[in-house]
Amino acid sequence: MFTGIIEATGTLSELRAAQGDLIVRVSSANLDMSDVNLGDSIATNGVCLTVVEKFIDGFRADLSNETIHLTQFAHYKTGQKVNLEKALQPISRLGGHLVSGHVDGVAVVREIESNARATEYWLEAPADLMKYIPHKGSVAIDGISLTVNEVKGNQFKLTIVPHTAQETTIADFKVGSKVNLEVDQIARYLERLVLGAQPQANESTLTASLLAKAGFIK
Repeated sequence: MFTGIIEATGTLSELRAAQGDLIVRVSSANLDMSDVNLGDSIATNGVCLTVVEKFIDGFRADLSNETIHLTQFAHYKTGQKVNLEKALQPISRLGGHLVSGHVDGVAVVREIESNARATEYWLEAPADLMKYIPHKGSVAIDGISLTVNEVKGNQFKLTIVPHTAQETTIADFKVGSKVNLEVDQIARYLERLVLGAQPQANESTLTASLLAKAGFIK
């Protein structure tokens, strides 16, 4: 479990095919590896990776075909800059929101505009995920916990302050960039709890009347 508050950035110093999937090495001079053990999880651009080999300046992990299929790792190159966050500890501050590191899909940057010292990004998400992305809700973009400031159709707006741009990879985004997207877990579990069954991919069934009937709102 993660918070979406990025601890450091790093680079993919190795991407190697291995018997049908991938082995990746992540290098970072700024991520403290002293308390990381083999088997620990580190979110890498929002993807929960298990440490299978540890180094002073990073780690190595295995990527399954499921991970490759659902994320942007299939398109990454050696030297790719990535956001890094070690797993949440019980004594950690929850500065962002609960992030699992299990990517739901890929979003595309459609517009980038300046607004005073901040930068606004409009991203387009798969239609079946938009029902989990409400105004003022939370999303994880390449592992960064961010607040949704506006929603229009299949697009949503993020407002990025200078500190976030400086400490993450988001300043490198361009129109057309594809990024890993994880929606808020609470929205997914709430839908499952209310409906009692998994909805169809093209079915938007979580409505205000349904939530009221279940006692979640009045």
